[in-house]
Amino acid sequence: MFSINQVDNSIEKIQPTSFSELGFSERNHLQEWIAKNPAALGEELLIIQKEFDGFDDTRERLDLLALDKQGDLVIIENKLDDSGRNVTWQALKYASYCATLTKSQIIDIYQSYLGHHSEHNAEHEILKFLRASDLDEVRFNQNQRIIFVANHYRKEVTSTVLWLMTKHEMPIQCFKATPYKFGEQIFLDMEQIIPIKETEEFMIKMAEKNREEQNMFKERDRLLLDFWQTVIDRCKQAGIALFANAAPSKFNNIGTGIGITGLSVNFVMTRNTGRIELYISKNSPEENTRIFNELLKSQDMIQQELGYELIWESLDDKKACRIKAELSDVGTFDQQTWDAAINFFVGNVQKFYDVFKKHLANIN
Repeated sequence: MFSINQVDNSIEKIQPTSFSELGFSERNHLQEWIAKNPAALGEELLIIQKEFDGFDDTRERLDLLALDKQGDLVIIENKLDDSGRNVTWQALKYASYCATLTKSQIIDIYQSYLGHHSEHNAEHEILKFLRASDLDEVRFNQNQRIIFVANHYRKEVTSTVLWLMTKHEMPIQCFKATPYKFGEQIFLDMEQIIPIKETEEFMIKMAEKNREEQNMFKERDRLLLDFWQTVIDRCKQAGIALFANAAPSKFNNIGTGIGITGLSVNFVMTRNTGRIELYISKNSPEENTRIFNELLKSQDMIQQELGYELIWESLDDKKACRIKAELSDVGTFDQQTWDAAINFFVGNVQKFYDVFKKHLANIN
């Protein structure tokens, strides 16, 4: 930060200092400044309590409690010159405590802050702040946010905050409060450093994208568990013992060994296809190729015994080989196609297994 001297058209650096050097304290100064002017944190906030300690079975107290424009509670923790090591754990505890507060409790907390004999009515002030006509229209305390204010943040704090934000979508902001002294004048700079203001919108969009993807994966996992359970049940009903010990999973395949290490018969269900396959994946790529080529010599005989053509894939890039029968127009996410896929598998897997087991025995 620089001071501009318009007389001689020059600038002079204003040196940063510390709160302790200036004799300022966390509670009597920084906390009071924010309470009187919460817009210093870059948004409209309604401070509803200072030094809030209304938690059951604990004597802990948070610095400032506020409401944002969405009706959510904001926990503001001030740490002056040093954030300390445990501020994130401390704030998370406060957020969990505040998550249980009801609408009426929030109104009572604010009325206590205003004073029970004050001419200001908490409910009316909240309605005015939220620009609502009736509290029944407001969804109070659906989420909780955390704001940290400190001059210096330890690495263990910033790394934890970023992890909570990116992996768990916890809404947290870190403001760097820097005091400056220039002659007899004292200045305060409040800079949002996490997330960086210019990237905040991007991070919100990324969080929304991640949430959508997580929901998609959860739905996929649920569908796969249901699908494989149905496959296992249908195999049992058909007297197919190959998968008697199998359990439904979140993977897109179910398989069984065929008596040779590294070889398996699998049923694979993807987004657009279903297939029965002999998958050849021994430790030696040369051995995989040898087995594949030996089977390929009997291609016509194998396909005649099965009654349909197969797709033969050497999969050189994967150092494995696959021989498969594939059904299109079926998929994991389209439950209307499940019967066709399962009928295809149950109707063919035992013969597929038996034919390849016989030919593999001849190769060995």
